[in-house]
This record gives sequence, C-alpha cells and structure tokens, in this order.
Amino acid sequence: MKGKVYIVGAGPGDIGLLTVKGLRCLQKAEVVVYDFHLNAQVLNYINHDAEFIYAGKRGGQHTMTQEQINQILVEKAKEGRIICRLKGGDPFVFGRGGEEAEVLARNGVEFEIVPGVSSAVAAPAYAGIPLTHRLYSSSFAVVPGYEDASKGESSINWAKLSTGVGTIVFLMTVKNISLACQRLIDNGRSPDTPVAVIRWGTRPEQATIVSDLKNIARLVKEEDIRPPAVMVVGDVVKLRDTLKWYEKKPFFGQRVLVTREHSGGFEPLEELGAEIMEFSTIEIVPPQDWKELDQAISKINSYDWIILTSTNGVKNFFKRFLELDRDIRDLKGIKICAIGTKTAIEVKKYGIKVDLVPEEFNAEGLIKSIKGFKPAPLRGARPGGSRIQGFKGMRFLLPRAETAREIFPEKVKELGGEIDVVTAYRTVKPEVHGKRLRRFLKEGRISIATFTSAGTFNNFMEIMGEDAHELLKGVAIAVIGPVTAKAVQKAGLTVYIMPKEATIEAMVEEIIEWVKKKPHK
Repeated sequence: MKGKVYIVGAGPGDIGLLTVKGLRCLQKAEVVVYDFHLNAQVLNYINHDAEFIYAGKRGGQHTMTQEQINQILVEKAKEGRIICRLKGGDPFVFGRGGEEAEVLARNGVEFEIVPGVSSAVAAPAYAGIPLTHRLYSSSFAVVPGYEDASKGESSINWAKLSTGVGTIVFLMTVKNISLACQRLIDNGRSPDTPVAVIRWGTRPEQATIVSDLKNIARLVKEEDIRPPAVMVVGDVVKLRDTLKWYEKKPFFGQRVLVTREHSGGFEPLEELGAEIMEFSTIEIVPPQDWKELDQAISKINSYDWIILTSTNGVKNFFKRFLELDRDIRDLKGIKICAIGTKTAIEVKKYGIKVDLVPEEFNAEGLIKSIKGFKPAPLRGARPGGSRIQGFKGMRFLLPRAETAREIFPEKVKELGGEIDVVTAYRTVKPEVHGKRLRRFLKEGRISIATFTSAGTFNNFMEIMGEDAHELLKGVAIAVIGPVTAKAVQKAGLTVYIMPKEATIEAMVEEIIEWVKKKPHK
C-alpha cells in the first residue's frame, strides 16, 4: 500500500469558506492532523473512523513541535494511509506548508497541496475592506508581524515596503504592532495612513477597530485586542464604512448550538449571520435485535396503517424492509401516515404516496386525524366515501425509536384497535468529548442552545458533567416541544424559546422572532 498526504487549507474560520476539494480530501482521510486555529466544525465532515491527531499550533503554544508533525506525516504515509494535514487559512501563506511538503518530498512520500482561503484576504473582506480598488490601491503585500528571532537581521525591506505597496496586510502582528507601525512611519509611510485591525475575522467574534498608523497601537492596547488578528494598512480602509456587510447581518455575533445529528433546517439562521455549532449528543444506531421488526415486516399485509414518526424511522424501516428482499409493491393497500412534512418528504423518496400528515404532531392530534381520515375514492368509484368511525378491527404498525412516549399506542388500544410497536432504531449517547464546547460556553461564545428531544438535553448534561447547569447560565435555551421543555425545567433551567408546532423549521422561526425582540447588545 502506498500512502499519501493532502496538505489542506481549511480557511480562516467561516466553515463555508472550506473549498470543495478540501472537503473531499477530508472525507476520504484515514488520518487527520489538525491545528488549533481552524473551525473545528470541519471535523464533523470527516470519516469518524479516522485517526485524529491534534497538533496545536496556537500562538507559541505547540502541542507538537514542527519536527514532530513532520515525522508523524512521514510515518503515517509509510504505513500506507491517506493523511489530511489540516491547516487554518492557506498552507502556503505563513502556514509552514512548504516546510512540511519539503520533508515529504525528501522521504519519497506522495503529496498534494489544496489551497485554502487565507485570513489575509478573508478577514479584510468580512470587515468590508477590499485589498485593491481602482481608486485607492493597485497592489498589496502580505507580511508576517513577527520574524524568526534566529534570522538576526530583518528579511523585510521596510524602505521599499513602506512606500512601494498600496495595501499592506500584516498577519500575527498584535504583539509587535507598535514596532511594525513605527518602522513604516520611519521609512516614509504617512502617520495619517488609515489602518484597521480585525480580530477573529469571518467568525461571530469578529471585532474591527479603525484608526491611523500613529494611533492604532495605542487603540489596540486600550481595546485589549489579542491574537489572532490581521492588520490592514492603506487607503482602502476608508471603504469600510460603506462596504461593511458582515457585522450588519441581524444575527451577527450569534453562535447557535445544535445538539442533534446534522444541522438540516437551521440554514435560515446561517443566512442571517449566525454560526451553527454542531455537537451531537445522540447517535442513531440499529436495534440490538431485529426480531420484532422482521416479524412485523413478514406479515406486512396484515396492517391497515403504518405510522412513521420521523425521518430516522422512515430510513431505518425501509432499509430493513429492502434488506429482507421485500418489494415496495408489498405495501399496496396499506395507508401511510407521516408525522411532519420532513417525514413525508422522506417517505416520498421511496416512491410512496403519503395518505395522511396530521395537523397536530402529538398523540391526540394523530388520533383525531386518523378518525377523521377520508380515503380518496378508488378510480371509477363514486365520489364521497366514509370517514373512519372507530378503531375496532384496525391494525397499526408503529416502527420507531426504542424508547418513546406510549400515549398513542395506549389510545389505539382504548379505541379497540391493535398496534404493533417495534424498534426500528435506537438513540444512544455518542463517545464525544466536550472540551472545546465547554470552553466556548465558559467564555460566553454560545448565545443559543437548541434541543430537539429530551434525550439530546439529558445526554448533553451528562457529557458536560457536574458544571453543566452552570455552563448553560446566560445561554438562551430553545426546545422543540413540551416534552423537551419538561426535561429542561426538571434540571432547574429556563426555556426561552418553544414553537407551537414541534418541528425544526418552527423552532428556527421562533428563534428568529426571539432574537428580533431581544434588545440589541
């Protein structure tokens, strides 16, 4: 086997700036060696069977030295594995990607470079500052804010840089900002040149301060601006007031925690400027035993109704149904009820028409809808038809999660119906570590936490540990419905947001309305 290393730029922070090719490399990686200054959400796209190696690389605090990183890349490649060396920004823009590639080349290891969006370009863009503009600047330079002390003399020609380039972008310069500004002034750059410093560019924490070359260092100290930050020097900074767009988004600064698998349905929040942070506290796994579901499928023709309560229920039921070599035509004559539009859409993917989607997504609403169900007339039959008057003699199949509420099955039995409740899937607590999330919560970097079931909340509390209650103080809790709300309230916490309709879409709409009403920070 022959190994290969992909040196991939993950971009500056906004997960949407990861390239398509970078994503593909991540998805096929068997080993991922990653740095601190990248959005860890990209790790959600990686094959979770992959080996994860944290390299650190945070402002002088390195978990691994560069030599150790080089060695691990070579060793893993020689084991015949596919490695993704995941770096923030672009690997060839002060990312030491060139050094790593040299080591790989010397050791005969195949590699590819996948460029990323550098913070040198992205941070100014998100602050509304173009690096070039026909009326202000036709050139730009990217310069490190510090140099290797072992070099001795500076390798930067300050005399030429100061007056020979329209726009100058400094990376990693906060600690040495006074020296950088003074060198520019000493070498002919006007002290009145506009300057912007952008911290955490492209992320909800983005903060931008604007001044001039003679005053920016003092302002950075007063505002306590810390790394990571980008400094832009030049007349293009004048365009910020007109072109700033990111900070104007209504949800700028909001980071929304999603505690379920996949973030489908939360896109409207991203469009409004929020960052979605996925931290799934449940994992969907097969039943421990297929016996119950297999028996139900073997007598599928005996049922009048199949009740499907979630997209997971649909996927897992039909997966097993087809694995047992059954045919969709075997469902002829059986009525299909889907709880929610998303569930109905999932059913239709199998070429099956949904007969009923109840207006209320609870047991009472489901009973009412089935009672009032009026079958469509058969082709050639007279219009009309009769409503269902009772459940006596009717047989229902309810494939669902292993643990769920028993209200609907009990109601069916009370009304004289028969129901088989079978396990189509289980939800379990995944083996995850909440170190990064815990840090974000402590630092107040999560504004809204969403929970779509009592299970997602209870598992979250277990994963966070003893201080879970304290961590959620100051966070607005959004829940999908009353059952989840009860779990939150039982833990002594307050529910701020709950929709009338128990769907992700309704919860997102309610979050939007809540943020609109909330006083601006």
